Amino acid sequence: MDTRAGHTPTWLNRRRFLQQLGGLVMAPLLPACAGLTHPITIAAHVWPGYAPLYLAQSLGWLNPTWVRLVKDSSATESMALLRQGRVDAAALTLDEVLRMREAGVPLAVILIYDISAGADMLLARPYVTSLADLKGRRIAVEESAVGVLMLHHVLEAAGLSRDEIEVVPLPPAQQVAAWQENRIEAAITYEPASSRMKALGAVRLFDSSRIPDTIFDVLAVHDDVLDVRHGRALRHLVATHFKALHHLQTNPEDATYRLAPDFHLPPDQVLDSFRGMLLPDLDNNRRLLTGQPPALLTAALKVGTVMQKAGLLERPPALDGLIRADYLPREAA
Repeated sequence: MDTRAGHTPTWLNRRRFLQQLGGLVMAPLLPACAGLTHPITIAAHVWPGYAPLYLAQSLGWLNPTWVRLVKDSSATESMALLRQGRVDAAALTLDEVLRMREAGVPLAVILIYDISAGADMLLARPYVTSLADLKGRRIAVEESAVGVLMLHHVLEAAGLSRDEIEVVPLPPAQQVAAWQENRIEAAITYEPASSRMKALGAVRLFDSSRIPDTIFDVLAVHDDVLDVRHGRALRHLVATHFKALHHLQTNPEDATYRLAPDFHLPPDQVLDSFRGMLLPDLDNNRRLLTGQPPALLTAALKVGTVMQKAGLLERPPALDGLIRADYLPREAA
């Protein structure tokens, strides 16, 4: 959640590589939010698809009276903050949104950050030479919808059942240490942890390019703030995302320098973490979030069916009100 897998040719410089991830979009900031008593809070963990959020904050483009970014360590923590009512929105995967909605948290998707096309992966020790060889192995998996969904597809491809492996519940932020301490033999992971593990000898056996249109990272907003009073703040947040995406694509030297501390990577390695994903621009967001039916709604139905089969959902997902495209900018600057 994948047509983006593969290596960038050597002749494609980093600026052009980033420009291919999405259109060059810039959207204007909007006037003050009348009646807004506190900023909208959005939770997001470190993930390349969410990089424009971190970049916008670093550049001072997020108006702090309208939007406050809450940096956390994982999607699991973001979902907990949403359940507890401590944030108004979160950067999550589509499958995580479906789980939250089934649990009674009313969320709507107003923006697509990225589509995984190899960015989510299974890494293993070099002596684990095939998926079938995972039998009996200790596999680190984040206890989140995307982690369990990836594990479901890995086991299906391997011809194994969950009882034939040993699941070690670990978010990616803790997987590197577990790898170094020889507590795991494989991990379902993503950047920046995946680059660090590959540097320690991990080998890729499976990735999201084998399950296209499954893992979408989105901005999910609680229904409580989908109103006129918060509308301008949400439009400011979405417009600023596209402005920061434009900066990432056209000024990667500055962007990677700013992102390196959050990614825990040297600046010259930050761009590598974007491989295996698409960053939809405004036109592609509009294409995916509108239409009869919207393409994302069709994908949600497909993902929901797989999730129900994997035991992640008790029933087919209720998709009414899932998508709100009216917060997208009308035009690209």
